[in-house]
Amino acid sequence: MLSQFTREAPHHVTLADLAFDFAKNVYPVGRLDADSEGLLILTDDKSLNARLLNPKNKQAKTYWVQVEGAPKAADLLPLKKGINVKIKGKIHSTAPAKAFLLKETPLLPPRNPPIRFRKSIPTTWISLTITEGKNRQVRRMCAAIGFPVLRLVRVGLAGYFYGAGLLANMKVGEIMPIRLT
Repeated sequence: MLSQFTREAPHHVTLADLAFDFAKNVYPVGRLDADSEGLLILTDDKSLNARLLNPKNKQAKTYWVQVEGAPKAADLLPLKKGINVKIKGKIHSTAPAKAFLLKETPLLPPRNPPIRFRKSIPTTWISLTITEGKNRQVRRMCAAIGFPVLRLVRVGLAGYFYGAGLLANMKVGEIMPIRLT
C-alpha cells in the first residue's frame, strides 16, 4: 500500500482503500516507500505534522530490517558512527544511528509479495533507529556496509511502537484513532 491517498496508477493500493472514514485534510506524517511496511501516523493537525517532520527536531524512527547475509555486531559500527551514502547523486553523511542485531526473528505477518529467498544465503534482522528521513536512507545505509535490505518494517515513530502499549494488538491495515499532544 502506498502511504498516500492519491492513486497514481489504477492498480495502486493507497490509504484511500482502507475501510475507515478519514476526517477531511488528513495526511500521513512522513512516508514509507512502496517496498516498505509498518507504522504510519496520519493527522489533520498541520502543526503536529510540521513538528514531527522538522529535521531540527530529530524525531526518532525505528525499523526492523531483514538483510541478506550474516552481519556481526562489528559490521554495524559504521551505522552507529554515521556513514556516507549517495542520495540523488550527492554524498550525504548520516547522523549516528542506534543499531543492533535482533536475537530472534520478529513476529510479523507474511509480506505480500514475499521477499526473495535463497537457500545458500542467510538472512539477519537488525534494529535500526535513525533521526533523519532521507530518501531510502535505511536501504542505502545497509547496502553501504554490504548487507542489502530484503524487508524493511517501521516499528517506531513519535514515541509509538508496534506491538507495545496502545499498539500492542494492532493488525496490518488496522487504524486506531489516538490523540497526540
